[in-house]
Formats: sequence, structure tokens, C-alpha cells
Amino acid sequence: MISVISEDTIQHLIQDYGLWIVFIMVMSESMGIPVQGETTLVAAGIYAGSTREIDPHVLVAVAAVAAVIGDNIGYVIGRTIGLRLLLRYGRYVNLSESRLKLGRYLFLRHGGKIVFFGRFVALLRTLTAVLAGADKMPWPHFLFFNACGGILWAATFGFGAYFLGEKVRSISAPIAVAMVFIAVATIIVGLVYLRRHEEELKKRAEQAFPGALRD
Repeated sequence: MISVISEDTIQHLIQDYGLWIVFIMVMSESMGIPVQGETTLVAAGIYAGSTREIDPHVLVAVAAVAAVIGDNIGYVIGRTIGLRLLLRYGRYVNLSESRLKLGRYLFLRHGGKIVFFGRFVALLRTLTAVLAGADKMPWPHFLFFNACGGILWAATFGFGAYFLGEKVRSISAPIAVAMVFIAVATIIVGLVYLRRHEEELKKRAEQAFPGALRD
């Protein structure tokens, strides 16, 4: 995630605009814009706990709704133009059509897990919805796992910040690092597996999606 706003600025924005800034930041991050949605949620939870000016239940509800709406916007972006861009420019980063089919096949098989757990990892939180759309993950399937992940994420960080206050920062930092480590390790293992079984998986993908990919 790219930090573009300082935490002091976020605190001031929360004081001035309340839940609106939480909604905007979480939705923007979820739709693919690299801003600090999670940082804003945590800051709002701490502010709510220290001032009692924000109801924590409303805060969590707003963050969850913003996450789901933002992810669905990202999904639509990926669904409408994502594959078109990949088909046109993917060859420049070694993404042949057969590999794009492979990506769609893997999303078909494991998309629910990717969407759910991606909500808790900074980089994946920004990209997962767009990738799900580009890989034509069925929308009802996407929406279910997206909503489950968004609600659990909002409740975990919103209520956690409200009840733990500033202590949540010392807890959330190592958790975030651990989640990134797990994600990176999973990606490495996945890449090694794909490297060894790429041709077999490509054949399965071709069987699942015969013919040319279309946007």
C-alpha cells in the first residue's frame, strides 16, 4: 500500500468529517486506489474509543459497506476493461493467452479464498477485486466471499481499535507483517507449483475455456 496521507492528517480529517472520510478512504482502497483505508479505520476506531463521538457499531457498518461497494466497483472495472488490457498488453510482461486462461482457471477454482483472505493483506486488498473481475469470477460467488471478508475485516479492526485504543497499533503492525509474510510465502509456493505443473494446468484451463479469450 502506498502511504499518501500522514496519520496526523487522517486524524484531523476524521475530526472534521467523521465517518465520511472513513467511507471514502475504505471504498477508494477497495476499488484499487492505493490509499490508507485500513489506517483510517483504525484511527477512527481509536478516536471513537477516546471521545465517544462515534458509535463503534456504526463505524464498523460504514467500513464494511464501503469495503463491499469499493470492491464491487473494482470488480466492474476489472470485468469491463481488465481483460481487454491484459489481452492487449499482457505479452509485454510474459502473459500469453494460455497463461491468462490459467489465471482464470485458478480464480475459478480458488477465487473465494483469494477474495476472502485478500481483504486482510494490504496489496491484495487493493488488487483482488479488479483481478476477480478481469478473470470473470462469477459475481454472486465474488459478492458472497467479498461481503464475508469485508464484514470480518471491518469488525476486527474497527472494534479492535475502539476497545484497545493506541495499543492496537502495536498489535496490528506485527499482524500486518505476518499476513504479508504468509501471503508472500503462499505466492512463492504457488509459483513453484505452477512452474512444475504449468503445462498440465494449461491443458485443464484450455478444457475449461476452449477457444480464444474475449473481453
